[in-house]
Amino acid sequence: MTRPTSRATKFFRRLSAYVAMLAGAAFLSACGGSLPPPPPSVTQAPEYHIGAGDGLHILVWQNADLSMQLTVRPDGMITLPLINDVEAAGKTPTQLAMDIQDRLKKYVTEPVVAVLVDTVVGPYSEQIRVVGEAAKPQAIPYRRDMTALDAMIAVGGLTQFAAGNRATLVRTVDGAQRSYRLRLDRLLQDGDVSANVPLEPGDVIIIPQTYF
Repeated sequence: MTRPTSRATKFFRRLSAYVAMLAGAAFLSACGGSLPPPPPSVTQAPEYHIGAGDGLHILVWQNADLSMQLTVRPDGMITLPLINDVEAAGKTPTQLAMDIQDRLKKYVTEPVVAVLVDTVVGPYSEQIRVVGEAAKPQAIPYRRDMTALDAMIAVGGLTQFAAGNRATLVRTVDGAQRSYRLRLDRLLQDGDVSANVPLEPGDVIIIPQTYF
């Protein structure tokens, strides 16, 4: 007749299994292996910062005369009634709203201000610039999860003289510029999705001419 396993026996079995697991991990480490990495942490998308050329809608609650739509000037400033010039570039819409609110307190009792971004251009650090043999070379506001295909759609694709498979992606990493090869012909003409790559704010795509 089999005797039931005691609690002490179960405990020692679990302890032995745990020790064996630790020993296995140490063995993998000694042999140059590694345990599976932890799952990536979930991060929030960075807040948008206003740039020169952005179209803003300034709303001052119960003050229609102070509410308006305007464009951020090349110097990064906007001009509002009563408070004149206010620096907008480099700030989030919430930060700009708070600045306007503080300055309006001299003239309006308990002002409530909201800033909406109607037209996005953004600072250079948050743009994707496409130069060379694109149909419409331009700077594009970066959007979350943007890819090379998105950028090519925005610039209308390549010209007939473009050497798409010799295109270069220039990216600033830790203060240094690095270059990566893009295969835009494979992406756009052959439909090779493996040639599609994610973009980051500040990337520059350079498309050279083909050789004749």
